[in-house]
Amino acid sequence: MKTVSLVKLNEKEKAEVVSILGGQMATKRLVDLGLTAGTRVKILKKAPLFGPVEIELRGSALVLGQGLAAKILVRRGE
Repeated sequence: MKTVSLVKLNEKEKAEVVSILGGQMATKRLVDLGLTAGTRVKILKKAPLFGPVEIELRGSALVLGQGLAAKILVRRGE
């Protein structure tokens, strides 16, 4: 199944993290936040255009900037 950037998902859509496309610092930051391969996420809120993206993972809500969220590749669906 095709992977897409987290920012391409719509509100209420669920996906599974596949990989992170970023430098060492960005990747470490996202992994420290719990965004590892296989983690299931759900888009809670998404600001139009370049605003933040609020996701739910492992029972917690997390708000990411558009730039950081764009580095997360996911597979749609459950």
